[in-house]
Amino acid sequence: MTQPPEYPQPSVPPQYPQSAQPPQPPQYPQASGHPQAPQYPAQTAPAYPQAAPQYPQQAAPPPQYPGAPAPAAAIPPVPTAPPYPTPPDPTAHPHHISTDHGRVHIRRDQRRTDATSVGSLLLHLPNFLCSLFVVGLVSAFFGGFGIVVVLAWLASGALVFHRPTESAVARRLLGLRYPTPQERAKLEPVWREVTARAGIEGRNYELWVEDSDGLNAVAAAGHIVGVTRFAMNQLPNGELAAVMAHELGHHVGGHAWSGLLGYWYALPGRLAWRFLKAFSSVVFKVSRAFGCFGVAIVVTVIGGIALATISSLYGLPLLVLLVPYALAAVGRRSELRADEHAAELGFAPMLASVLAKLHQHEQQTEAALTAANGGVKLEESALSKLLSSHPDYHTRLHHLQPYLQQPSR
Repeated sequence: MTQPPEYPQPSVPPQYPQSAQPPQPPQYPQASGHPQAPQYPAQTAPAYPQAAPQYPQQAAPPPQYPGAPAPAAAIPPVPTAPPYPTPPDPTAHPHHISTDHGRVHIRRDQRRTDATSVGSLLLHLPNFLCSLFVVGLVSAFFGGFGIVVVLAWLASGALVFHRPTESAVARRLLGLRYPTPQERAKLEPVWREVTARAGIEGRNYELWVEDSDGLNAVAAAGHIVGVTRFAMNQLPNGELAAVMAHELGHHVGGHAWSGLLGYWYALPGRLAWRFLKAFSSVVFKVSRAFGCFGVAIVVTVIGGIALATISSLYGLPLLVLLVPYALAAVGRRSELRADEHAAELGFAPMLASVLAKLHQHEQQTEAALTAANGGVKLEESALSKLLSSHPDYHTRLHHLQPYLQQPSR
């Protein structure tokens, strides 16, 4: 039996050396007769010149040691906001005064009635008589109680010195208000200094404020001193003291209560005069519908009534036409007396500065009115000057000259 043929055993694969790189394929020689491919030069980008900025040479930094902090110069400075301007020191103002006074001497006579207050009362006498006549006519409608109406009106003058009535007058007629705690803290030290120099009990008066941007002050009724918000916030305390000393002079001299008392008793006559003017205007317009004959009748009737009234009162109603000019003259004199009172307390330079500011404001107002009138200056008439209640700037400054030559306190 024949044996199957023996097949050759597969040969063992070659052992390659161990390496991290895989075996490279064998390199076969180039076949002869075939030219090699030409070698082209490598394309490189042309080098352009770099324009490097030239920086100034800096000093080499100091050597840094491990753990050493960086020098202060190496930390860039942090930009800071520009400092705000320092507000001016109010105590450096030449018109600043010290309000630290010592013991205060209170005078025995707190008030007096000077010549201007007496003159004001006398000049209001024609107005008082006209008002009495008007009240008498009205009281005739009450029959037997008419005398009670007249007596009640005469006694009503005491309300001028009634504190609640004064407050109502200050609030309703003058537009004043009570100061806030911050405003009171600013006003009271100045007021204490003024009253201490004058020897006046300051607690007898009340401080009020007017919400106004103008430079002004007022002495109202019998116990009220009011200043504007502008005067309180913009004036140095010495000039504010001068303004308040001026208003205190009106109270001490009796100008405030005499003027208010005269105005109170003249009020019925003023109301009657306004009613007659309105009634006459209506009657005159109605009479024009009837032609000249109707106008003549109205003029005759009204003229007859006026003549009878003047004759029955011995011509006193004619004095009413002159009273406003006389009262204005007395008012100007009372302003000069109040200026003297402030100057006697040592506030003459401060008061002169305040008057200069008022004069400058008047000039600016006059310039604005002139510009609005096309450059034509508005001239004040002689009668309007006579009705002015305050003297002009030069007159007031002239009366302050004797006090300005003395050293201030």
